[in-house]
Formats: sequence, C-alpha cells, structure tokens
Amino acid sequence: MKNAISFGTDGIRGNSEKHPFTKDGLKALGASISRWASEKYGKNSPKVLIGYDTRLSGIRIKNELIEGLNCFHADVIDCGILPTPAVYRLISIDESFDFGIAISASHNPFNDNGIKLFDAKKCKLSRQDEEKIEQYFDLYFNKHELLVENSDKRTEWIEASQVYIDFISSKFSQNYLSGMSIILDCANGATFEVAPQIFKKLGATVITIGSAPSGININEKCGSTHPERIKDLVVRNKAVVGFAFDGDGDRVIAINNLGQVKDGDDILAILAQHPDYKNISDIVGTITTNQGFEAELHKSNKTLIRTQVGDKYVAAALEEKNLSLGGETCGHIIIKDYMPTGDGIFVALKMLESIIANQNLEMKTFDKYPQVSINIVVKEKRDLSNQPYSDIIKKAQESIKDGRIVVRYSGTENLLRIMTEAESGEIARDIAQNLAKDLTKALE
Repeated sequence: MKNAISFGTDGIRGNSEKHPFTKDGLKALGASISRWASEKYGKNSPKVLIGYDTRLSGIRIKNELIEGLNCFHADVIDCGILPTPAVYRLISIDESFDFGIAISASHNPFNDNGIKLFDAKKCKLSRQDEEKIEQYFDLYFNKHELLVENSDKRTEWIEASQVYIDFISSKFSQNYLSGMSIILDCANGATFEVAPQIFKKLGATVITIGSAPSGININEKCGSTHPERIKDLVVRNKAVVGFAFDGDGDRVIAINNLGQVKDGDDILAILAQHPDYKNISDIVGTITTNQGFEAELHKSNKTLIRTQVGDKYVAAALEEKNLSLGGETCGHIIIKDYMPTGDGIFVALKMLESIIANQNLEMKTFDKYPQVSINIVVKEKRDLSNQPYSDIIKKAQESIKDGRIVVRYSGTENLLRIMTEAESGEIARDIAQNLAKDLTKALE
C-alpha cells in the first residue's frame, strides 16, 4: 500500500525528513494514535505523555504529531527532553495517564527519528493495537478522510524530569555511591541532564562526556555504540567504573576500572549474582547472546532462554515465563520487577549494587567465545530462507564445528547483520568475512 506505515521491532522509525515524518504524515499518524486511544481506553480525551530526545527534528515532529492528536481531543502532556524509559516510568506511576509517546531513534544517527508508544499498564503495545493504528493511518493519509481541525492544545510538565530523578533515587540506599568516581557518557542524548544528577544524588563523584547536545551530534562517536573515548577516560581518571548510554537511554554498556568494555551479556552475568537475583533459575537472552554466558549458566544449573533480537521479544518471554532478568548483547537489559522495558540508568545502578555486594570491581564474568559481527548495507530485505542465500548460510554453518552463525536483518535499519562464534577468533573472523562477501554479491 502506497505511503502506508508499519511498526518494526521498536516502533516506527526512519529518516526524519521522509514519510511518515512529514507534516501530513505526522498529522495523520497523530490522529490515528488518538482515535485508537479513544477507543482502547473508552475516553473522549485520553491522556498521553510525550517525551523526546535531543535530535534536531524532535521538536518539529512533536509539534506536528500533537496537531494530529488534537483531532481526537487527546489530553497531551509535554515533558520535554527525557529518556524513553522515563516516559514509561512516569505514566506507570501516575494513574491518570493512559499511554505515552517517546520520540527517538535510539542509537541511530541524528537524521533518523522514531515514534514508540507505551500502554500505561502493559508497556508494549500488542500487534493488534499496532494494526489498528496502521489501518486508521490509511484512512487519514492515503484516503484523505477529513480530519477535524483543532487548536494546538497541550500542557507542559516542567517537573517531569525531577519526578523521574527522585523515583529512581528512591530505589537505592542514600549515598551508596559515596567515594566512587564514575564516568558517564550520555551520547549527547536524552540522559545528558538526568543521569549525572541521579548518580550525584546517590553520592558519586561524576565526570560526564557526551553531555553537550547540538541536535546533530547524538550518538556521534560517543555513547554505547562508541565506547572508545570513555574507556580511556576511566583509566586516565582512575575511575571505579564507566557507563555509556545510547541516545534515548534504554541501553547501557559498562567499562570496568581496567578500561575493558562489558556488554549486555556481561551485565546480565553480573546482575545474576545480585542478592536479589542469584537464586533465579532462568535468564532470557537472544540469538546473539554469547555462548560462553550460556555455558557459565549451565555450571550453576541455570538456563539461558533465547529469543529473536529485539527488546520486545525479550519482554514477551519474561512475561510469558514470569522471569526477572533478560536482555540483549547491545545493552538493552530488562529488570522486570522494576519495569518491563529497558532503563539504562536503573540497570547501571543495579549493576553497581551487585559489584559492591560481590566485591567485583573488575566486573569479572565468564570466558567468552570469540565472536565477530559484520553489518552489510542492503537496499532490499530479501527472504534469506530462499536460494541462493539459504545455501550460502548453510555452507558457512557447516564449516564451524563448535560455534554458531546468526544472519538476520536489523529491525530498525537497512542492514544485514552477520554474527559468527567459533573456537578461535581467527576462524570466526574468516567465516564472517567470507560469508559477508558471498551474501553481498548474492544480494546485489
């Protein structure tokens, strides 16, 4: 369908200057969301909280989306720049809210943006909810059904960030970080103000980088996808630990006092030793979770449950099996008894509790299987189960005696992701490079 919309693994995402992030597209999307919400919650004026990250396009997208939301009389509360998980946290503790909207493209570059919706009680929208919004968008954009014009109505909630800061801080002992020097890389994104305030409130001495957003420097050579700079700062300043967030604050990557990067698999391993979680039997990971972590869990008679890549799949498995911990290698970690989506700041603080309790400042975890990842830019996402792609992948898998190959498309970008694990780094690298070369040629 021409100019349709579709929800991916993490909401609706794309280039901020292209459909559906045009003025007409955003008005139609806002109206679609507002009509869906009116019906779902049985209210003439469903209440929605909107937050956004530091991208140049954020304010424009917010304003044009609100025009559409007003077509069905949504009660719009604007909380300004705020991490994506904070939007859900606030609507879940204030029962007057029905749903929330976070405007962000997470770890993507500044020229992308996205829209993620949260239900105040269930967090993630169901596929049925998403389909309903997609259907209404077809009415208001493709079929040009008349939209009622309304004035721009919203209420600004200036205190929202402080409510979030106070709420997270209340979950930890007062000054429990006293005497600790901590480096934070805020990716020039949504955590740039709240993260340093929270860590300082809990007693830490904080050095912050990636905290001068310009609108176009979000995630640029900083944050969870680029930990190189913070690694050096941790060592140079003899800090206890460093944390790098992504643009909207739902991911975190840690750096130990030796400057070694600890990814989402390491973070799960450390959280599994936390006094609150050391007795759990199952942990949720994904198809990219390192095999070494699975082997380590088996030593303690624990099980790794793997899902497809995407925090919504991790969240679904945690809900279905009533489990506490899950996450992705990239740093999306869900601590379900806090909330059913990732919050990088909370995860970092909970990780510190575990490190302190176990006197594990070096963040020792497990022996990793050598793993190599390669991304290929693609114009079209063709079905990899078809030939010749399936044969190419099968041949590569057969060449690994003790390891794994994962080939998948990104849910948010036009990328084909190749991950190989093998008994040696050299084997993993050679297979990944050869596979990338063969698939690139086949996909031309």
